[in-house]
Order: sequence, then C-alpha cells, then structure tokens
Amino acid sequence: MPDRPAGARWESTDMTPGDAREFGNTAGPEDTAVLARSRNLLIALLFFGTIINYVDRQVLSLLKPTISAEYGWGDAEFAHFASASQLAAAFALLFVGWLIDRFGVRIAYGTAVAFWSLAGMAHAVAATVTQFVTARVALVAFEAVNTPAAVKAAAQYLPIKQRSMAVGIVNTAPNIGNILAPLTVVPFAVAFGWKAAFVVTGLLGFVWLACWIAGTRSLRPLPRAETPSQGPARSSYGEALADRKTWAIMGAKAITDMFWWFFTFWLPDLFHKVFQLSQSELIGPTALAFTLAALGALTSGKLFGMLLDGRSVNAARKTSMLLYALVILPIPLALTVDSAWTAAALIGLGLFAHQGFSTNIFGFAADAIPARRVATVMALGAVAGNIAGFGIQEATGRLLTAGIGYAPLFWVAAFAYLAALGWIHVLVPHIVAEDGEPTE
Repeated sequence: MPDRPAGARWESTDMTPGDAREFGNTAGPEDTAVLARSRNLLIALLFFGTIINYVDRQVLSLLKPTISAEYGWGDAEFAHFASASQLAAAFALLFVGWLIDRFGVRIAYGTAVAFWSLAGMAHAVAATVTQFVTARVALVAFEAVNTPAAVKAAAQYLPIKQRSMAVGIVNTAPNIGNILAPLTVVPFAVAFGWKAAFVVTGLLGFVWLACWIAGTRSLRPLPRAETPSQGPARSSYGEALADRKTWAIMGAKAITDMFWWFFTFWLPDLFHKVFQLSQSELIGPTALAFTLAALGALTSGKLFGMLLDGRSVNAARKTSMLLYALVILPIPLALTVDSAWTAAALIGLGLFAHQGFSTNIFGFAADAIPARRVATVMALGAVAGNIAGFGIQEATGRLLTAGIGYAPLFWVAAFAYLAALGWIHVLVPHIVAEDGEPTE
C-alpha cells in the first residue's frame, strides 16, 4: 500500500489513498458518504443504461416472425441482416474509443444513448426495407458506445475492489435486458403492434438520459485516471496496439463474443425450430436462459473479490476464468434433450459461464490498462468480437439453410473459453494492476 502523505487524514477505513487525494487529504465522514453515494449512483446508471441497450437489441429477434412475414425474410436473409448489424457495430467501434477518450464518458455516453433511442424509434416510421435496415444499422452503431463507456467509467471513477464488483453488476444488465424483453415486448407488441414496441423502448432511453445528466455532475475521476506523467487523458490506436494486453483482450473477445452474439440473435429461433415452440411459448425458456446468464456476471464480481484475498490479481483473474471455462463444457447436451426447459437450463448454464468469463475480461482491462486508453482498448476488443460475430451469423445462416442445424456451433462453443484463456495467458503471463492499489 502506498505510504500515507504527511498530514493526511483518512476518516474511514473504506477510503483509499486515491479517495483521500481526491478530497485534498482532508476527507471527513460527510465527504466519504457523498463520494460513496455518487459512485453507487454511477453504477446504477450504467446498469440501467445497459439494460435499455439490450432491450432495444432484442426487440428485433423477439418479433422476427412478425417482421419477417411483413418483409418476406427467411433464415438466410435474417442472418445477412444480423451480420450487417455486427459489421456496423465493428465499424462504429473504430471511432468509439477515441470519442470516449477525447470527450469523456459523460458526454460521449449520454450523446450515444440519445441517438440510439432515436434510431430505435425510427424503426416504427420506416416505410421501406431499406429505411428499416438503415434505422437498425444506426441503432447498432450508436449502441456500440455502451460497453467501452461503462468500462472506462469504472476505471476512471471507482477503486479496484469496487470496480470489479461494479463491472460484474453492470455485466448482469444485458441479461436483465434479455429477460425483460421477452416478458414485456412480445405481449406489448401483441396488444399494440410491433411498431409501438420500438417507440416505447426508444422513449425509455430519454428518461435514462435525464437521470444521467443530473446524476453524474458531481463525479470526479480518481488520480490514477490522469497524472502529470501521463499528460492529457487521450489515447491512440498505435499506442494501444503496441501493448500485448490489447491483443490479449481482442483475441479473447473475438473467441468468446461470437457465441454471445449467436445466442442473442438465434436463441428464440432455436426454441422455435428445435422444440416447435410458438412465439408466446418461447418466452419462458428464453427468460430462464438469460436469467442464469445474469447470475454468471454477478457471481464473477463476487468470486474475483474472494479469490483476490491472499492472491495476486493475476492468479485471481485467471483462476476465475478457468472455472467459468469449465462450466460451459456441457452445453452441447442442450441439443440432445426432449424438454425445451431442460435445454434452456443447459444453455443458460453456458451463458452463465460466458458472462462470468466476459466480466473477467472487462475487469482485466479496467485493472491492467492505463485509464487514459481503457475505452480505446475495449473498443478494439469489441471490434474483434463484432467481426467474429459477423462470421458466426453468416455461418449460422448457411448451416440452417443446408439443414445441418446448430450442433457444430454448440461443440465449438464448449471449448472456445478454454482457448480464450490460453490466448490470454500466452500473451500476458502475469497480469498486474495498473494503478497499484492494494488488493486487501
């Protein structure tokens, strides 16, 4: 632990040296309480912003039968549409990291939510397929800001132990969004039409935006986020790509994210095709699978904190990743059972493992990458994940059109996470926390 500066007064055992410096080494109980509240509010805002992000994404997948009938799409067309969305996200992410690092989390994230909400609502007024696709591409492109901004915010405003737990909490949000979407969007669309579903989910973004503007005014970054030796809090792709840790994150994201995008796009369709469930019947199994995924992200934050006691950051991160990589191994069994609910439980166990593993990748980035380029690195990782997602969407369309089915994808998914951990370990044999904060 760094030495306490002369004359410093830390009134709370929860205060880190960074907190004390943030308050000029004179932090009292009231200052500590204000700081804690502002950080908890930040976590809540990131959590709900990510929920909205994933509800917006799921509307299309859930309403696929209705929209496909209206526009005449089959499996191949839907796969092309999904893969085009992945490419749009990948292209947007080339600029996302720079924009966040250049303008800051508050401005970049708030602006992105406003534009993706407008793009979501634009689906309802699209008069042609081209206009619908344009609205979807815009939605996905602006939504690409979400993950890099969340990880940047955690790295910039939260100390290491709270940071890891916060990333775990925020990483449950995609699953909460994927749970809430089938439970709300499908009944709402049945009652009021699919266009109304896009309008209402878009409006939720503007409610969140008002809370974001008001709730983040008092936040101040930790000293680690910008020091005189680091200069301005800006980064470059050249600087990021020269770091082996960036390639470790990019490779791990590519190997694992493709399966997240696969399940996000195709899980409702899988229940429909393999288990002959109607659009209403698939709500329950889909919600169950993503409920288990949410638990995976939550347990990751807690598990890392437990493993960190008495261990190095390196040992804690990699042990946690290994445990989740082993949990996903049984996922191919989902295609051998007769019950959709049993299949949902097995797939949910795999998604549980994915989210636990993914949370550790985010934590690895927030811990080990200098704060000034965290968003850039996470954007590059997301680019890699979306390009891999493009590939798996196209592969899924081809496999289904050819009558081969989902089995090859499930078998590759089972071993992908062990491969991702091996990739990380080869490139970064020893993970070291960038800010050098104490682990206990």
